[in-house]
Amino acid sequence: MKWEREALENFEAKMTDKEKPFPCIPATIGFTLNHLRYGFIGNPEEASTIYELAELLKEFSTSSKEFGKYTSLIVFYKIPHHIKNNYSIEQFEQLFWQQLNRLSAIDKVDWPNDIPTNPNNSIWEFCFHGGKFFMYCATPVHENRESRHFDTMMLAITPRWVLKEFNKSETYAKNIKTQVRKRLSKYDATSIHPDLNSYGVENNFEWKQYFLRDDDTSLSKCPFHHLHISQKSNK
Repeated sequence: MKWEREALENFEAKMTDKEKPFPCIPATIGFTLNHLRYGFIGNPEEASTIYELAELLKEFSTSSKEFGKYTSLIVFYKIPHHIKNNYSIEQFEQLFWQQLNRLSAIDKVDWPNDIPTNPNNSIWEFCFHGGKFFMYCATPVHENRESRHFDTMMLAITPRWVLKEFNKSETYAKNIKTQVRKRLSKYDATSIHPDLNSYGVENNFEWKQYFLRDDDTSLSKCPFHHLHISQKSNK
């Protein structure tokens, strides 16, 4: 399909740009080593799309360790023109959290015992099918924050085990993070978002980093709901 080919070509251009290197160095390494995996799904407004995302993430969570230590699942949505041309950052933000809530609502595997269900806990992270993931969302309406811009709505889903592997060598991880921040300050037309931090650090909330707005503002309350968890536990 034309839109799928264009999405891949645009993604490749972003990952391989030498004049303006993409800030997330592990992502560019993952692309170069062919560790990344890709999925294409429909309009996020349509109910059926969440089942497409669920199938992709189930398969990825089961097989991710076979793909390499820099793997992530890159998901491209086929958004209609009225979303691409008329939605604000806040509307895309709502759409993103709606996707996570719907995804979690159809999860048939219990939430991991070692991850709190309260997003305002420093070790909370999104979980699905027993896997633990860092979520990243890019949209067509991000302008100042070019690092979060893409021609369609896109998710980059990274397993926690990949991030743990990356952080095994403190010296290496610290050096890469310093380089990432240097790249980020040059890449974006705005300052580094104050919510960017490291997992597990006190007063750091992962959910705030999933969807960064184009300015320094952020939601005061996490839109993610855990209703389905209590329902499961009462069965």
